[in-house]
Order: sequence, then structure tokens, then C-alpha cells
Amino acid sequence: MATPATTVTEKAAKNEKDNTLLSTITGNLRQYGIVGALIIIVVAFQILTGGVLLKPNSFVSLIQQNAYVIILAIGMVMVIIATHIDLSVGSLVAFIGGVCALLMEHAGMNWMLAIVISILLGLVIGVWNGFWVAYVRIPGFITTLAGMLIFRGLATVIVGESVPITSREFRGIAANYIPNFLGWWGPFSGLTIVVGLLIFAWFVWSQFTSRAKVIKAGLEAEPISMTWIKVIVAALVIGFVTFLLAQSGSGDEGGIPIMLVIVGVLVVVYNFILTRTVFGRHVYAVGGNRKAARLSGIDDRKVDFFLFVHMGFLSAVAAVCMLSRLASATAQAGMEFEMDAIAACFIGGTAVTGGIGTIPGAVIGAFVMGVINQGLSIMGVDTAIVKTIKGLVLLGAVAVDLLSKRKKG
Repeated sequence: MATPATTVTEKAAKNEKDNTLLSTITGNLRQYGIVGALIIIVVAFQILTGGVLLKPNSFVSLIQQNAYVIILAIGMVMVIIATHIDLSVGSLVAFIGGVCALLMEHAGMNWMLAIVISILLGLVIGVWNGFWVAYVRIPGFITTLAGMLIFRGLATVIVGESVPITSREFRGIAANYIPNFLGWWGPFSGLTIVVGLLIFAWFVWSQFTSRAKVIKAGLEAEPISMTWIKVIVAALVIGFVTFLLAQSGSGDEGGIPIMLVIVGVLVVVYNFILTRTVFGRHVYAVGGNRKAARLSGIDDRKVDFFLFVHMGFLSAVAAVCMLSRLASATAQAGMEFEMDAIAACFIGGTAVTGGIGTIPGAVIGAFVMGVINQGLSIMGVDTAIVKTIKGLVLLGAVAVDLLSKRKKG
């Protein structure tokens, strides 16, 4: 028979456990809320479009059409964390894409060499922007506003009306899939299923390994129930995405788009840079308190400089991907890309004041924008209304961020 003291102790332990789980959820409510919002938006548009949104080929199209937003958002989130902004990325996409097209079509250059030169050009432009921001101390807003005008003008001069791309290999970057060397397992791509299982296994391993490291360090780990909730949600999401991709394509081609591999590699690499390297810690430190970062010995000029170098590199990658998808270079390419990337960051939880933000959050924000855009397009909504709705979503995301901070304060 339990004594009153034992009963009280058990109840206290149970309440403490519940409160720990609750506090973990509430403490990360912004992050979990973004994921929840994306799921709700996807379900809503799946219903409104009569199931068209999540058809396998429609889902692949969603990835291909929004790859440039994700690529630019990866760099933009780091720039915003450090309290800067880059308004030139859309113009860089047009200018670098135009140069790449001219190298292939007018100079007769091999498409792979043209890509290498385009990437190098992006790095040079990143050095240019970084020099003015980091060492001349011109604010990033002004420097990149000037860059937006300069490179849009140069794109108009060099491209003219348009430069069509004839290289099938280059166009295949956006249109083709990873070779399915495991064959088709009924209606499903064998390679896609295997990759999906490996990604889920890696996620489970990383979650439990990270938790074990936290406990070993003597720190308080998240409740084991929270870890299992993440694993279950990941199983559902990864399983569903794998199911869609495994049925995509036509004929012998299908499964994992090349564009998805490019985006996935960039997300993994840059998330590692931002969360696991000295440079990443310096970015957060400079964004959180620049003066304190200087006093602690961090060279904020070096941090700012390399942020814009990374942004130039990612703009070049986005330019190549966009040129491959459109199969034609135009002076108007990349219009409003900077706004889409900035919106993705803020929707994904990046703080307006800097110091806070994650690459996975920016990726989710990009998908929110992409689902809204594609869902409304499938429904036949006018482009002007689409822009209005996207603007309202951005305004709402920033308002939620600011109000939550005031409440905590």
C-alpha cells in the first residue's frame, strides 16, 4: 500500500516529467510552429487543388521551381544573422546566368567549364561586395542596393533579349534524375527507397547520438519522449517524400532529381559550417552583439567579408540552376529573387534584429513560400493576388516573431 508521501513523490515526479516535455515544446515553439504551419498549408492546398499538389511529378516540379529560393536562402540567412542584408542576389542570378549562357552559346565553351567560370565570377563578385561592407564599412543594404542596380544593368547590356541554351547536358541539370541503377521495384524507384531508408537511419542515429553527448557532458538533455516524437514525425515525413519521389518521372527516368541532390548537399554543408565551425560561431556572435564580439577577439570584418563571398558563390549556383531550368538567359531573370530569399528566412524564424536563425528554418520557410505559390498557381489565382498573399504571410511571420520576443521580455 502506497503511503501519502510516496504518492506525492510519484505525482511530483510525473508532473516534473510532463513539465519538462511541455517546457521543451514551448521553448522551441517557434521552430515546431513553422513545421506545423508548413504541414497545415500543404494539407490545405492538397484539398483545394483536388489532390494535384502532391502528385509525384507535381512534387518534383515544386522542388525544381523553388531550388533557387532555397539556395539563396542558405546564404541569406547567414547574412541576416550577422545583421546585414543582400539585395543584389536577384541581379547576380541574371548577370551570372547571362555570362554562362554567352560562354556556352557564343564562345562555344564546354558547359562544365562555363559552370566553373560562372562559379568563379560569383566568388569575385562576393569579394567585391565583401570589400565594401567589411573594410570600407558601407552598410550591406547600400552596397547590395548599388549591386542590384549595377548587375541588373550589366545583365541587360550583355544578354539583350535572350540567349537560348542548346546544350542538352546543361539543361539536364534541372530536368534529369540520378541514374536509377537499382532498377524499378514495381512502380517504385529502388534507389529512391534505399536513399530514403538511409536518410531516416541517419536521422535516428544523429538524434540519439546528440542526446548521448549532451548527457555525457553533464548537461540536461531533452526528454526521451521528445526525441521519440521527432523520430516518429521524421519517419512520416521522410517516408511520404520517399513515396512521392519513388513514383516520379516517366519511362526509365525518375526518382531523385539532380536539382534535389544539389540543394541537399548545399543544405548539409552550410548547416555544418554554421553550427559546427568556428566561422559559424563567429557569425552568431557578431549578430548577437557586435561590440562584445570585437572585445572577445573576433575579427568582425573578416566575418562580414566571407559572408558576402559565400553569398556570391551561392548566387552563382542559383544562376546555373535557374538557367538550366529556363533553358534561356534573359535580362529579367532573377527578378524579385532577393525578396523570396529574405521572406523565406524570416518565415523560417530568422530574427529581424540578427543573431538568431537556422538553415533548416530558412529551408522550411522557402517551402512555405513555394507551396503557397504553386498551390495558388494550380488554382488559377492571379499573379498579383499571389504576391499579395505572400506579402501578408511575410508580415504575419515577422509580427509573430516580434510579439513573442516582447512577451518573453
